Amino acid sequence: MIARPTPEEFAPFYAGYVSKVPESGPLAALQGQRQNIAGLAPLPADTATFRYEPGKWSVNEVLGHLADAERVFAYRLLRVARNDATPLAGFDENQWAEVAPHHFRPVADIVAELLAVREATLALVRTLNDAMLTRQVVANGRPVSGRALCWITAGHTQHHLDILRERYRVGA
Repeated sequence: MIARPTPEEFAPFYAGYVSKVPESGPLAALQGQRQNIAGLAPLPADTATFRYEPGKWSVNEVLGHLADAERVFAYRLLRVARNDATPLAGFDENQWAEVAPHHFRPVADIVAELLAVREATLALVRTLNDAMLTRQVVANGRPVSGRALCWITAGHTQHHLDILRERYRVGA
């Protein structure tokens, strides 16, 4: 079990994500989310490209964002695990979404990509020991622990799965 991080282990921006992870912890959450993600693969194209409001991301773009962000979080986690203290840059998810091809891709392809990224994330998380979980790196100008990155990754996905269910009316 990966203990819940303290507020000093991550930027305040991430508190909402951390709070979305149940007490069973991020490993169980990351594993359990796979079924909800996989369930989105058969969405029809008109649903996958739906935007609930002008200027909002489509379902495809949300899923592509999840794959992109999880890669970033996992890379940060790898850097922590390997004791690399080089400060890491942030990323602008809206700029990435503007140039990413996600909106025009088949939803099943995006889901397959996200599930592949998830399997790689799970493989990394399963290798972590206590030293790796408590070690910190600076990302986007703020310290973050390995433990916090695990919780943030799971909570970020849950945040967006909730949005897909509540605002787009897709998913479980």
